[in-house]
Order: sequence, then structure tokens, then C-alpha cells
Amino acid sequence: MAVVTAYVSAFELFSIGVGPSSSHTVGPMRAARDFADRLSASGALPRVARIDCVLYGSLGATGIGHGTPDAIVAGLEGLAPETVDPADVRERWQRWRDGDTLSVAGTHPVMFVKKDISFEPFTRLPGHPNAMTVSARDASGALLASDTYYSVGGGFIRREGEDAHAHDHTYPFQYRTADALLALCAEHGLSIAAVARLNEESRRSRADVDERLDAIWAAMTGCIDAGLHATGLLPGLLQVRRRAGAIREQLEGEAGSGKALPGDWLGTFALAVNEENASGGRVVTAPTNGAAGILPAVARYWSEFVCDADDPTPGMREFLLTATALGSLFKANASISGAEGGCQAEVGSACAMAAGGLTAAMGGTPEQVENAAEIAMEHHLGLTCDPVGGLVQIPCIERNAIAASTAVTAARLALRGDGSHYVSLDTVVETMRQTGIDMSTKYKETSEGGLAVNVVEC
Repeated sequence: MAVVTAYVSAFELFSIGVGPSSSHTVGPMRAARDFADRLSASGALPRVARIDCVLYGSLGATGIGHGTPDAIVAGLEGLAPETVDPADVRERWQRWRDGDTLSVAGTHPVMFVKKDISFEPFTRLPGHPNAMTVSARDASGALLASDTYYSVGGGFIRREGEDAHAHDHTYPFQYRTADALLALCAEHGLSIAAVARLNEESRRSRADVDERLDAIWAAMTGCIDAGLHATGLLPGLLQVRRRAGAIREQLEGEAGSGKALPGDWLGTFALAVNEENASGGRVVTAPTNGAAGILPAVARYWSEFVCDADDPTPGMREFLLTATALGSLFKANASISGAEGGCQAEVGSACAMAAGGLTAAMGGTPEQVENAAEIAMEHHLGLTCDPVGGLVQIPCIERNAIAASTAVTAARLALRGDGSHYVSLDTVVETMRQTGIDMSTKYKETSEGGLAVNVVEC
């Protein structure tokens, strides 16, 4: 039996969407839109008089703080996270006037009230902690269709009963482990980025691959710039004040004085992205929204303070492709979902991807890249996901800045060695998986433990 490859396309792992959460906002929006599209394709849509949705587990526990009901309403109306104006999602459900009509798939009106979306935080379905069931009924209340979806992290969704690998592409370079990836590199004389590129080019032209990679980076750096120039309070009861803009002004004022260090900018870049995410703005999952600031911050740090090439574009593509190959390992063999594995699955994975990408962009060997990713992930093992108020703000925003610094440190340590080390990346990935299983549910994006219950809300 053929081994299912770990590789996930860069254009699936890095998807342009909206904040504040890939698993609680982007995934549910995609699931709701898929349900509406399936109703339309089946011919049942004209008979639909009512649609309801139940949010289970983590989606039920922190869904309101993550904007999950807002995203579901937008998805049912046919909007997609890749193209929707973030303003069209923000508070869409929270401000809903009961009795207004919902335009399913953008064409068919049905009556809708806020309680048509209900919450079951203490009911956990076996498929995944992030579960939702969407149902459509006719005018008599008879069930026309019902589907359960799992938002498995990074905006990826799985419909119950559907083969998880049904739509997988057969790539020319298949690997399931980091050791197998390194073996491919050695056998064919390729870098990790080159393996990823050849996989991508089995689906589309080189020019298309480059154009898409450049678009991802443009969206990432655009998000940084937006966050660096935004002010005010983030949405939600915590009333968290944005800091990236104020720090940018301080750093610009210190330019030439020797006080403003590259590391100061590194952390500020990360804050900027995650403040944009927390506000429900346009972000790129990398590999999730909660950890979306780490990789862009490290990449921007490399392009502005480390890269000595006249054109950083080739190096940035290498960075992103390397990160893709590494991120695929976490998704296939452990998890990138905070609700499943704690924040080690989100921030830890993103830190490892950024460390490996930076190492590659700085000329590291495949062995050094693997070493950097291992260092970064090893020192996030056991990290809990305990968002205060169910919002992707505390400790999430600062956590991205700290992890960006860790990624740079991991890369520099790896580049000082020859790639040989005692603990393998595969061992750390498996340890992360086991730790996630052992971790108490209250520390996995339910806001039932840790800082979420020990921080007093004013």
C-alpha cells in the first residue's frame, strides 16, 4: 500500500483569508459555504426554508470570541475568506436582526434568527475538537440535508464521511517524514525548497508558482504594513490597545542612534500582523491565523536586515517553499490545530517553519534546515492554548513576537553547526503529537484553564 505523502501545497498551507482564527473563522466559513454549494448542486436549495448550525467542542467554547458565527453567516451567503472584504464578516451574526432573510449561496432567501446558531461546548465529537453540524429544513421542518464538518486547523476542513485523502494530488517527490525528505534531497542533489518547487510544478507552471509565491509574500508584508500604521483598540471586551504603530514610531525616531536594533523590528513586525488578525483583518495563514505573525516577521527581518542580494525575491521564494515542506510534516504527523494540540501545534509549528525558511534563505544545507526546525519546535513542546476571553489577543499577540525571536535564534544556532544533532525533527514532531494527546482539554483553545481563568477581566 502506497504511503500517503505529507506534502501540502504552499497555496493551501499559506492561504489568504481573514482574522482572527484559521480554525474558528476561516474553516467554518469554508464549511458553511461548502454546505450552501452542496445544497445548490443537489437541487434542494429552492425548498430550503430554514438553516441551523450547532457548534461543538472548542468551536462552541470560544466561537463567539473568534467570530465563528459571523463567519458561518458569511459562508452560508456564499462569501469566501480568500476574497471577502473583512468588514463584511466582522460582527455579521452579532449584529443580526432576527427575522431578516439570509441569502443562501447568494441567491435563495431564508428566514434566519441568531439562535439558529447554537453552542455545545461540552459536547466533543470524535472526529476533531472543532466540529459543527449544519442542517437545512423545508417549510414543514422536515430535514432536507445535514452535514458535520471538522475544522482541523489552518483553515482546512473535512466533511464527515468524506475520504480525507480523496482530493490529494500525487506529487513526484513523496515523503512522510523529515528523514525521508532529507534522503530525497541527498539522492537527487536538491535543496528542501527545490523538492517543494518540483512538487508545485507538477501541478502548475514555474511562472504560475512564482507568481503565487510572490502574491503570498505581498499579502504577508502588506499585513505587516497595515498593522504598523494602525492605532486604537482591538475589538472585544478586553479593550487591548494596539502597540505596533507606537513602537514603529519609536524605532523610526531612534534611527541612526544605535538604539533601534533589528530584533526590535522583528518583534514589532510580528505584533503588527497579529494585531491585524485580532481585528479581523486580511491575513495569511502561516500555518494558522493565531500564529500568522511569526513567519512574515522573520521573512521581513531577513529581507530588510540580513539579505545582501540586490533582489530578495528568489530568496523569499526559497524561504516560503522550505517552510511549506516543513509545515507539511507537522500537519501530516501531528497537528497545526490549537484545539487539538495546544499552542505548541500552532506557534511551535510556525516557529519551526520560520526557522527552517530563514536557514535556507541564509544558505543552509538541508541538514541545517532540519536542525533549525527541530530546535525551534523542541522549545515549544507543551505550550498551552489558553486565550483570555476566548479572543486571539492575550497571550497570542506577544507570543508571536517571542516565537519570531526564537526562530531567528534557532536558525543561527543551526547555521553554526554542520546539521548533525542528537534529537531529530521526526522525534520532536512525534513528541508534540503525544503531548497534544496528553494535554488537558482545558488548555486546548477552550478558555477553561491557564491565563484564560487566572486573568481578571475588568
